[in-house]
Amino acid sequence: MLRYLPFLLVLAVWIYAFIDVLNTPEKEVRHFPKVVWVILVLLFGEVLLGPIAWFVTGKERRAPGAGGGYGRGRTQWVAPDDNPEFLKSLRDEDPDEKKKRDKDEG
Repeated sequence: MLRYLPFLLVLAVWIYAFIDVLNTPEKEVRHFPKVVWVILVLLFGEVLLGPIAWFVTGKERRAPGAGGGYGRGRTQWVAPDDNPEFLKSLRDEDPDEKKKRDKDEG
């Protein structure tokens, strides 16, 4: 089983690089057009030259928390007690509703 491990690792890196190229927006691809990167990764994937070239130079990388990734263009989630909108909504709550809720609890 161990003799298949290098082949499986190369295959996994090859597939990961191919999917990464396909999922990367065109504006984040560097040095070559996206189509050229797909061809490079597919042609030179067996010897890992294509995937390594893609990981090193092909994609614009950002440091964690530098505005990239999932939350791009959105504000980050904060705890309710740190969220000014939530705190404002508590202050703006209907006083009659608050009295009724306090009466039911106490």
